[in-house]
Amino acid sequence: MKDSSTAVSQVSLLKQKLNSAKLALEEIHEDRNEKLRTLIQFLGHLSLACKGQNLELDNRLAKLRHHLQGYDQIDEALPELVEIERLLKGQYHHTMTRLEESRTSLSRVISQIQRVDSAPDEIKKEINYFKKDLNKPIHTIWEYIPKVEQVISFYEHILQKEFASTDDHVILPQHLILAKELAHKISEIEFRKEQRDQILVMKEVLMGDIKLNTLLESYQTILSLLLNNIAREKTASQDFLYALNDAISVVRDVVTNTANNNDRSQQIKTQLNKEINLRVDNADGILIESDDLLSLKTALTVQLASLKDALSRKEALESREQALLRKSIESMRKELTSITKEANSYKEKLFEHQKLNLLDPLTQLPNRAALEDRMEQEFRNHKRFSTPLWVAVTDIDYFKSVNDNFGHSTGDKTLQVIAMALKNSLRESEFVARYGGEEFVLLLPEVNEDNIGLLLNRVREKIKNIPFKFKNQRITVTLSIGAAQVMDNERIEETFERADAALYKAKNNGRDRVVIDI
Repeated sequence: MKDSSTAVSQVSLLKQKLNSAKLALEEIHEDRNEKLRTLIQFLGHLSLACKGQNLELDNRLAKLRHHLQGYDQIDEALPELVEIERLLKGQYHHTMTRLEESRTSLSRVISQIQRVDSAPDEIKKEINYFKKDLNKPIHTIWEYIPKVEQVISFYEHILQKEFASTDDHVILPQHLILAKELAHKISEIEFRKEQRDQILVMKEVLMGDIKLNTLLESYQTILSLLLNNIAREKTASQDFLYALNDAISVVRDVVTNTANNNDRSQQIKTQLNKEINLRVDNADGILIESDDLLSLKTALTVQLASLKDALSRKEALESREQALLRKSIESMRKELTSITKEANSYKEKLFEHQKLNLLDPLTQLPNRAALEDRMEQEFRNHKRFSTPLWVAVTDIDYFKSVNDNFGHSTGDKTLQVIAMALKNSLRESEFVARYGGEEFVLLLPEVNEDNIGLLLNRVREKIKNIPFKFKNQRITVTLSIGAAQVMDNERIEETFERADAALYKAKNNGRDRVVIDI
């Protein structure tokens, strides 16, 4: 009895130790899982930090991030680590080589700067120290960037001294012409909304009395704005392509994994089907061969249990397949939803840029490129439906005198007013574009020969009656118009040339008139 009591106590003690061991093991597992989660999160952030250096590396890292989404895929990620390590080593050596080449280039630039005799003595001393410091190897890009900034600083100090010495330079007529041309050019460029106020101020400065250094600064500012806009567009395109590349990599991996899982599952299903068929065949054999009911029942029970087990395994396999398929579909849906948003955003930007590329920035009328597209469209309709089509070329009379007497700013406002008046004079099916300078082109479909003169003269009179007033002086602005109808077996470019020739006739015959080529 005592031995039995001792045995019960020992069993109870062993159970307590077993429970303690289980709890300790669970804590170890939880601690390991927490550390594993931290490691996976760290690897994910680290892979994002390496993004954008090498396209192949980006693809591998995107695939790695996909595999690191759950513990069950970590084994699949291990082979990727070997290839990523190889790519990282190659990228490191490539970066080191480029840094060394860049250091050599900086040394050559510094040698060139040292040849500038007009550089201040203090700057020359700093340049000497800087050149000695360049003899040391550069290990990271973050060491290289400050050195580039320092070189730019040397250039700025030298240029400031050079520009300061040119303050007394005489402004020549060609400088004023350059300033006016720059003001005119920036009127034709579409800048971003937040840049427009700065451009308007710069334009007013260029149209007035200007110093040489102000002209140079204006050119520098315009170039900086344009380069900045180009860089923004390039960055937006690259971001979209990187996002698209990541999404395609994830979808490709999901499809590949799904196909591999499907192949493995198919093999297991084939084996299970063979096993099920074998059990059924065995049951048929038992029914045929058995004479004893009890032995028949026993044998069938064994076969049915095996059959049930095989069917359960097949059902579990199919359930697992369905779960993996749902997970894969959900993963692809998330990626596709994300890339669809990116694509729609990028599509909107492209559409806006396309609209801007087809608009004249000053008058907001369609530009020459848009005119060429519309001419092709109207010409196709003319050929298909045999409807009349007219091309009219208009030119503002004596427009140069408006610019010379009242300034380019007034000339720009005049163009804007006339452009809107022309647009409002036409029907929805008719089209007007700014061809260049003070010339506009009208496309007039479905107008018969009896009405074309009335229509164009009505447009001409509307412009003539606009009450322009410049510097308290009322000015009448008139148009000369030349028009021609598209003839059989004629290209629309030939019609345009006839309309342009008719415009010159209107100019030579006293202006403010319509001449129609018949």
